[in-house]
Amino acid sequence: MNTSYRTLRVALVHDWLTGMRGGEKCLEVICELFPDAPIYTLLHVKGAMSPLIESKEIHTSAVQRFPLVERKYRIYLPVFPFAIESFDFSGYDLLISTSHCVAKGAIPRSDALHICYCFTPMRYVYEMYDEYFGKGQTGIATRIAMSFIAPLLRWWDKKNANRVHHYVAISDHVRKRILRHYSREAEIVFPPVDAERFQLSLKDNGYYLIVSALVSYKRVDLAIQAFNKNGARLIVVGKGPDEAKLRRAANSTIEFVGWKSDDELARLYAGCKALVFPGEEDFGIVPLEAMACGKPVIAYGKGGVLETVQDGITGVFFPEQSVEALEDALRRTGSMHFDPQKIRDRALQFSRDIYKDKMKKLIAQKIEAHFGPAR
Repeated sequence: MNTSYRTLRVALVHDWLTGMRGGEKCLEVICELFPDAPIYTLLHVKGAMSPLIESKEIHTSAVQRFPLVERKYRIYLPVFPFAIESFDFSGYDLLISTSHCVAKGAIPRSDALHICYCFTPMRYVYEMYDEYFGKGQTGIATRIAMSFIAPLLRWWDKKNANRVHHYVAISDHVRKRILRHYSREAEIVFPPVDAERFQLSLKDNGYYLIVSALVSYKRVDLAIQAFNKNGARLIVVGKGPDEAKLRRAANSTIEFVGWKSDDELARLYAGCKALVFPGEEDFGIVPLEAMACGKPVIAYGKGGVLETVQDGITGVFFPEQSVEALEDALRRTGSMHFDPQKIRDRALQFSRDIYKDKMKKLIAQKIEAHFGPAR
């Protein structure tokens, strides 16, 4: 197919639109690259997205009409493959999916191009199954159900991996996972950090900071235990199903403040001693936001942070997810001197403009390779 790129009909495919997290910030930039492209998604919580995304033409699946879907959408995981396959993309020349679940399973027209910006293959049915569905993480009925559902989801996920022509991974960590599960190579474009929204800060208001969904695999429990022992002040930004349990475990020096607006979060970053990041993430935008304020990061040394945080320069790694290891990292951090400007300079290497430029060039290359030179 030989056509002017301006005449390509483009559709954006995203798993679900329930809040502005890291994946949605990537989608927002892609929306800027393709301002006329509609978004197809399993469900959309109206008002939960940025003004740009909310202004788009958004198509949802039958999942949108399921009971309690805005709060309990994860219980419908078994039907997500059917829902994404129900969309008709026969009118589109280019699909760009942004996916950590089933969006990559969108079915393109036979002569169309499908590019997937992959946050990760489904963690909850591969490497992190036990963290989501193991004993103590959920009820026995869910565990029994997932013992049957997870193999089927893995089968579907692998079977349909070749619906994508080109994978783009958010980190080398995810690139390796794509190769392992799908036997596919992927190029890497790091996600964007809106570094200009944050200012270099030399303040230290005496508290450490966590910014995280309160779910088990984020390992906020490690931080709670460590700060209970050392008595230092910790502010926890975020909400989630583990909140009540974590609150009960925390002493009076640990404060839970829920989710905060962008401006309030920027002020909390600016005033902290350091960010604590005890989970394993595929990339991790939160550490880079803290670094954009010149703040060091105390992180579990595995996953995407190995590609962003520099041990001893912009933060400190601890080698295992244990209270003792985190305590040791906190002590080491307290005895070290960090250069806030160097920390911010590192964060600026992952700016929104750099992401946008790299994605624009990569997509243009794939379009030309697929359709031929533009006329």
